[in-house]
Amino acid sequence: MAEKREFRAIKGTRDIFPPDSSLWNWFEQAAREVFESYNFRDIRTPVFEETSLFARSIGADTDIVGKEMYTFEDHDLIELERQRAHLTMRQPPLGNLNDFGVYEREIQDFVDSLGRVTADGEMANTPENSKARERIGQFLSRLNMLQQQFVESQSTVLQHDYQIVLGNMIYSLRDVEFGDVLTLRPEATASVVRAYIEHGMHTLPGNAKLYYIGPMFRRERPQKGRYRQFYQIGAEVLGQSDAPAIDAEVLEMLLVFFKRVGLTRTTLYLNSIGCKDCRPKYVEMLREELRKVKDQLGPDSQRRIETNTLRVLDSKLPEEQPIIERLPRISAHLCDACREHFAKLKEELKLRGIAYKENWRLVRGLDYYTRTTFEVTAEGLGSQNAVCGGGRYDGLVELLGGQPTKGIGFAIGSDRAILSIQEGRKLPPLPGLSVFIAWMGAKTYPTAVSIAKKLRDAGLAVELPPEEMKFKKSLGLADKLGARYALIIGEDEVASGTFTLKRLADADQQRLSEIDLLEYLESERRG
Repeated sequence: MAEKREFRAIKGTRDIFPPDSSLWNWFEQAAREVFESYNFRDIRTPVFEETSLFARSIGADTDIVGKEMYTFEDHDLIELERQRAHLTMRQPPLGNLNDFGVYEREIQDFVDSLGRVTADGEMANTPENSKARERIGQFLSRLNMLQQQFVESQSTVLQHDYQIVLGNMIYSLRDVEFGDVLTLRPEATASVVRAYIEHGMHTLPGNAKLYYIGPMFRRERPQKGRYRQFYQIGAEVLGQSDAPAIDAEVLEMLLVFFKRVGLTRTTLYLNSIGCKDCRPKYVEMLREELRKVKDQLGPDSQRRIETNTLRVLDSKLPEEQPIIERLPRISAHLCDACREHFAKLKEELKLRGIAYKENWRLVRGLDYYTRTTFEVTAEGLGSQNAVCGGGRYDGLVELLGGQPTKGIGFAIGSDRAILSIQEGRKLPPLPGLSVFIAWMGAKTYPTAVSIAKKLRDAGLAVELPPEEMKFKKSLGLADKLGARYALIIGEDEVASGTFTLKRLADADQQRLSEIDLLEYLESERRG
């Protein structure tokens, strides 16, 4: 007998079920309505893309690409993959020629299989795979030679060389790509830009104004409002203009949405991080200053000095704050064009009555940002209180193979935003059960089915019990389900053509004909 097992959601994921799912649907629908009032239109991209798309756009040295992505190979060469896993675990000892001989034959069999599936077209004949196969052969020959030398000399000095070559052999085995290397999207901007290029959206009139709603995936430490499968609502503007008015309208739309959903305890933070002309000079200056205080920084910041310098400014470690406050500020090193762009953006925000705070440390975590960066925080979420971030990325389309294009966008963390709404205790009235049909007697069932269909056609949520229930139990279930009304249908009601409609909140009830009943409930639905 099979052992019983209780299945649970994977760590860092969770189920969203009623009544919370109604809140999520309302939140997402509000985004659609606000965004479409600004002439943004929905785009839906795949949840996985080529890994190189994210490595190139986000930046190979970012934590997202280096540590957090869910990456896998897309292929059906399962037996070969098992064979490789076996070989990477094998470590034949130096001096055991019999064991090494078996290992050597297994490696050669694996290489021969690679050649066969490549010739059959089951595996791509890429330059990277050809080089990996070549290196495997070279390291195998080197290992064979070291085995022979050890048998002849019994020198333990060879042990070190043997382990290095064996390690290189294992790395080469792992370098073989059986199929396309794919990644579950950690963010959506790269996917939107890829679609923009692939489908020639630059030929469409005006700017491409797009929004998306969906799940993203990052393998990071789960915490309050942060999950490994999380949800974002985002918007992007792609076109030939980088007018500050575009940035301002995007921010206006974002804040209109937050007001619509009741997220009023928010703060907009704003910065400019310059462009390709002025930012590199600032980054180099910042790097030199950070090198002087390197020993006073934590391991992450020390690493970022060389790999992703601006991210040091984003550090949350208390002991690093006094050091960071003394660093040069980018606002003093913007070129004339970036300084003018930022000044005009602030004028546009003033024109729209949008309050903001400047934050010179707001650099965002992705490599593709230029000039405008922004973030919105909400109360009630602790230290991880950002519910939205975004900025301008004027070089990203070109970086991914498209024509020079300007771009700006943002992503809202739905999980955190909804958590903030829930903790604010200002929940909206959400859709619920309108009518529970309490039918009694087999002869009333066809009438109950008919009325239920008509009510549902009118847009009302209706619960029709599949089996007859006692009257008291039926009303009790209606109350537990949160129904607004109970429609009572007995044989007398069917015979007279009038039905009893009971409002459960105050027990008020009235007798209505079928026509009057439908009109009354439909007017109630419309409010």
